Amino acid sequence: MSFIAIAILAPLAASLLILLARRMPVLLALLGITLSLVASLTLLFTVSSGGNSELLLPGLPNMPLRLIATPLTVLLSTMVAIVGSFVLVYAVGYMKSDSEKVRFFATMLLFIAAMQTLVLAGDWILLLSAWELIGLSSYLLIGFWYQKPGVKFAATRAFMVTRSADLGLYIAVFILIASTGSSEIAVTLNTTGSPAIAAGLLLLIAAMGKSAQTPLHDWLQRAMAGPTPVSALLHSATLVAAGAILLIRTAPMLTPETLLVIGIVGGVTTVVTGLIALGESDLKRMLAASTSSQYGLMLIAVGAGVPMAALLHLIAHAAIKSSLFLGAGVFQHSRESTMLEQLRGVGRERPKIFIGFALAALALAGIPPLSGFFSKDAIIAASLNSENIEILLPFALAGTLLTGGYMARALSILWRKNQDQKNNQNKPLTGLVWMGAGLTGLVTLAIILAAAFPAIKTLLNFPLVENISTEFLPEILGLVAALSGLFLGWFVPVRRLLGFLLPWANNGFALAGGFDNLMVRPAMAIAHGCEKLERIFYQGVLTIGRAGLKLGRVARRTDEQSIDGAIFSFVQGTVNLATKARTLQSGLIHKELAISTVATAMILVISLIALMVY
Repeated sequence: MSFIAIAILAPLAASLLILLARRMPVLLALLGITLSLVASLTLLFTVSSGGNSELLLPGLPNMPLRLIATPLTVLLSTMVAIVGSFVLVYAVGYMKSDSEKVRFFATMLLFIAAMQTLVLAGDWILLLSAWELIGLSSYLLIGFWYQKPGVKFAATRAFMVTRSADLGLYIAVFILIASTGSSEIAVTLNTTGSPAIAAGLLLLIAAMGKSAQTPLHDWLQRAMAGPTPVSALLHSATLVAAGAILLIRTAPMLTPETLLVIGIVGGVTTVVTGLIALGESDLKRMLAASTSSQYGLMLIAVGAGVPMAALLHLIAHAAIKSSLFLGAGVFQHSRESTMLEQLRGVGRERPKIFIGFALAALALAGIPPLSGFFSKDAIIAASLNSENIEILLPFALAGTLLTGGYMARALSILWRKNQDQKNNQNKPLTGLVWMGAGLTGLVTLAIILAAAFPAIKTLLNFPLVENISTEFLPEILGLVAALSGLFLGWFVPVRRLLGFLLPWANNGFALAGGFDNLMVRPAMAIAHGCEKLERIFYQGVLTIGRAGLKLGRVARRTDEQSIDGAIFSFVQGTVNLATKARTLQSGLIHKELAISTVATAMILVISLIALMVY
């Protein structure tokens, strides 16, 4: 069997077996993700040796379904498998006392299988199918603890916002297939002119929904209602990554006009959500806002025409952000809360976990020699080399500064204790060994991953790689911004940092009531108006119908009792008269002659009387 198929079918088969057997969910989950990881690594080795492969499946007429193993798709597949493996290891401990392990691990594996299909898809039809499946899986995982207040609302909101934006992807795919006559992604990337501009902007809308870009960023913070392993996987290598992956894969088709719009959207997002993260009072929601901000940086790189820089940061961010979420999960178990004030000083109680969290935080801020420094350096260099440097560079530096600010603030709160704060008992946590193992693996990746960047650049080569400046200016600018952010976040209170912006940041920078007022309520008002119009219309139609029925009944009654009655009476009278007249017919000649004589006499008498009268 093809290793492409194994990478997808192994987690999918494990998911089905868990649901059918209803036992050994942990063993089956680890087996499924291990097989997928082995298949992805094998494909990566094969591709690095110069061999690409393709798997064709039956599809639409002249449009077969394709799974392709190219340097880009295999690299993404390996990223999904590695992050998914460590997250599932962590989940073994995190979900140890949960009674719904079967449902959890089955859905997680379905999520991973869908994401593997998405990154390996070589045609738009299969990509759309996988896109739909990751949307469904994320809905099930975000709403996993549906019994808790607000969880169902958060899952539904995430599903509806992303599904609405997905319309952009569908229309873009229709345009690309109609323009080229093929559903193969590689062929449609040759689209030029107006179709390319329209498709590129529509793909951006879909990416904004999945990657939680402004103004569609609100749903991602609400999605923190799910279990921590779900958040770690969703924010790093699966759902939220899908939007950036979509733009990276279609980068050769994007026109300069589209790239500028993408860069501006990413720049606005990285600043807006960075400010939200800086003012956030909940650790997991802060990390969620940070995710939107980091994907905004990736869109800046795409907009600068260097998708390679976005890809490097995507890979680094997958390891870093999953590490941060897994560390936050341990802190949450320790204090039974994710509120930063409730977590104050928890790092001293869990020093090993805090060290891992701190290393990941510094990597995200962009401190050398950690991986985030090199990936952000590539983004800043791309902005410097862009034709739109005056727009993109300030955004990139502001995003880097804000990253250092909110990560330093979180570290400060997690480490420092109030003077009057009592020492909490370092109570034992169930499954801490498994959670520590998963966290250690991802933190290690966040530290050493930069060593693989040169090999990744060599592997991918053109068309995604662009010339990035090798001068020291990007490194200097990035390091200064990161260190400035760390200094401000550690030493300056957030109220002084944000000032009058703090209430806005806490409200998600919602304008005129935000998404609810601008989108949800108008949509509901339109729906209620349509319902009212429909009710009035149908009520009017029913009224006319009832009147028609009444007229019909009156006409039928008149018809039956008057016209039909007269006709039937005349007919019946004629029949009766004929019946009586028939009795006169006996067939005897002498009787017939007598009747004729009497009748003739009567006629003569009547005639004579008439003559006498007149």
